[in-house]
Amino acid sequence: MLVAEDEQQSVLTATENGYGKRTSITEYTRHGRGTKGMIAIQQSERNGKVVAATLVHSDDEIMLITDKGVLVRTRVAEIRELGRATQGVTLIGLDEGAKLSGLQRIVENDANGEPEPGADDTSTSSTENPQ
Repeated sequence: MLVAEDEQQSVLTATENGYGKRTSITEYTRHGRGTKGMIAIQQSERNGKVVAATLVHSDDEIMLITDKGVLVRTRVAEIRELGRATQGVTLIGLDEGAKLSGLQRIVENDANGEPEPGADDTSTSSTENPQ
């Protein structure tokens, strides 16, 4: 479960075939305990399964990693913000047979070498269907 600190954050969702998207946190409404959750990204043969979701700000950077050990660092601002009911855009170009295995929000240290406040690990990874 992701818990937003403020409404300026977005949910970044990534799938195993290298697709993903940012969605404003305001598009996710509160639900009671009896609900089955919300769809964050449309799953399809093109996208594959959801591998990660994390809260980000537009000025953050993320690191994407494949099961073949390829790392790609990118700025969150370069990822289009889309609605919840869409399939997303290409986050990383994958070689034949490769899968995206996860992503991590990169937190820069301040001038003293200390992590910025609130710089905890907020990403979740799962091979299960989060729907």
